[in-house]
Amino acid sequence: MSEPNPYADGEYKWGPGQQGQTPGTPAYGYPQDATPGYGYPQAGSTPAAGVPYQPTLPGGVPIPPPHAPAGSGAPLLSLGDITVVGDQIITPAGPMPLKGAVWNAMDMSRTEEKMPTVAIVLAIVFFIFCLLGLLFLLMKEKTTTGFIQVTVTSGGRHHATMIPATGPDTIHWVMGQLNFARSLSV
Repeated sequence: MSEPNPYADGEYKWGPGQQGQTPGTPAYGYPQDATPGYGYPQAGSTPAAGVPYQPTLPGGVPIPPPHAPAGSGAPLLSLGDITVVGDQIITPAGPMPLKGAVWNAMDMSRTEEKMPTVAIVLAIVFFIFCLLGLLFLLMKEKTTTGFIQVTVTSGGRHHATMIPATGPDTIHWVMGQLNFARSLSV
C-alpha cells in the first residue's frame, strides 16, 4: 500500500509520501512547523497542563451561563412541549407567567374495538373439526388512535400542543396533569 503508483506519469504528486517528505513524518494532521492559530490547540492549553480551556469566541460576544438562570429550578410539570418551571410556563413560543394561566384540554382520540384476523382464521379452521371454533369469534382487540390537545393562555400569549393517545386511559393522565397545572396557576 505504501508503494508508488505504477501507472503514475510523474506529474501527479498528491497524497501521503508523495510531497517530497522523508519517510516517517506525518503527511496529515496539525501543521508541524506552523504557529498554532484558530482551530489548533495552543501549547499548554490542555487541562492536563493545568491551564484552563479558553473559549474561542470573538471579542464582545457574551458567553452563555453554564447553568440555568437563578430562580428557575427543576421542572414541576411537563405536557408535550409545555414545561412549568418555577413561576413560568416555558413553551417554544416563549415564556409565559404561571399566575393566572388558563389551561384547557380537548380529547381528539378514539378507541375502536374490532375482531382480529387471527380470530376469523381460527374460527374457520376449528369450525371444520368442532362447533367450538365459533368461540374464537368472541375475541376482540381495542386500538386507540388520535391526540389530546392541551392549550395554555397567559400573559397575552397562547400555545397549544398535541399529546398522542396511547390508550384509553391517556386522557385521564393528561387531565390529572392539567388539574395540577391549574392548581399551580392560582
